[in-house]
Amino acid sequence: MSTPRVYVIHENPEWFPPLAAAFEAEGVPVQEILLTEGQVDLAAEPEPGVYWSRMSASSHTRGHEHSKEYTRALLGWLERAGRQVVGGSHVLELEVSKVAQHGLLRAAGFDVPRTTAVFGTTTLKQSAATFTNGQDVPFITKHNQGGKGLGVRRFDSLAEFDAYVDSPEFEAPVDGITLLQEYLTAREPFITRAEFVGGEFVYAVRVDTSAGSFELCPADACEVPQTIAGAVCDVPGTDGGATETFSVRTEVTADHPLVQQLRGFLADQRIQIAGVEFMETTDGRTVVYDINTNTNYNPAVEAVAPASGPRSIARFLGGLLDAEYAAAAAHA
Repeated sequence: MSTPRVYVIHENPEWFPPLAAAFEAEGVPVQEILLTEGQVDLAAEPEPGVYWSRMSASSHTRGHEHSKEYTRALLGWLERAGRQVVGGSHVLELEVSKVAQHGLLRAAGFDVPRTTAVFGTTTLKQSAATFTNGQDVPFITKHNQGGKGLGVRRFDSLAEFDAYVDSPEFEAPVDGITLLQEYLTAREPFITRAEFVGGEFVYAVRVDTSAGSFELCPADACEVPQTIAGAVCDVPGTDGGATETFSVRTEVTADHPLVQQLRGFLADQRIQIAGVEFMETTDGRTVVYDINTNTNYNPAVEAVAPASGPRSIARFLGGLLDAEYAAAAAHA
C-alpha cells in the first residue's frame, strides 16, 4: 500500500496544472488518475487516500466518449471499498445531466428556467410548437449533457427551428436529450457564478456577456454566436480570459440570501465542490440554471480574489487526508 494521498480523477490534463500548483503550495501529496484508458483490478483494495472526481460533462468533445462510463465504474469500486470520495457517483450523475440539476434545483425552491426535455429527434419540432404554444417567440436549445455551450442556440421562430432540425447543422446531443428552454434576458449583460469549496462560499465571479457569449470556464476555449447574448446557457470561455470578462462580484458575500440558500442546497445534496450559475433578469427574477461540479478558475480573478479557489480545494482535501491519516493511526 502506498502513502495516502489525494487522487484526482479526470480526463483533461490541460486543466490540471493550476490545481497541481495549489496542492504543491499547500504541501498536500497528489496524484492524477487520468480516465482515458486503463484498468481496475476489482479484487484489489484501492490505495489509501482521498479521491476527488472532477469528471467533465464535455469529455466526449475531447475524444473521450467513454470516460463517463469509466468514471462510473471506478467510483463504484472506490465507494464499495469504503474509500472517501469527493464528487462521488451521485455528483457525477448531476454533472452529466441538466435534467437532474433542474429537477433538484426546482424541488429546492429555486427559480429555474422553464424547460422541456425532448428524447430523440422525431418529436423535436412538435415539442417546440407545444413549448411556445405555436407562437413565434424566442427560445433556446441546449444539450442535456452539456458544457462548452453544447447545443446552445437561440431561435426566434418555429420555422427557423424546424429548418435547423432538418439541416446538416443540427447538433445531436451525445445522450439523445435536447432541452428546450425559455429565453431570458439579463438585467445587465452578465451572469454570476458562485464558487463553493468544502460546502463553504469562496467568492462570486461576474462574467460579462456583452460580447455575445458566456465565458465561464477559463481552461477551455469556446465561443457561441452573438445571437444568444442574454440567454440562459453555460458556455466555457477562452484560456485565461480577459480581465474585463471576469471579475470578482464583491457585493455577493457569504451572507447574501441566495448564497446561503445555495450553501444549504449543496449540503443537502452532498456536493462539496461546485460553481453554481445564476442570472438576474429584466423582469426581476433571479434564475439559477447550472451546477458545475468540475469547476475551473480564472487566473485574472484569482489574482485579486479574497481567497484562491484551487488553494481552497487543496486545503480542504488536505484536511480530509489528514483525517484519514489520523484514523489509520488510531486503528493501528
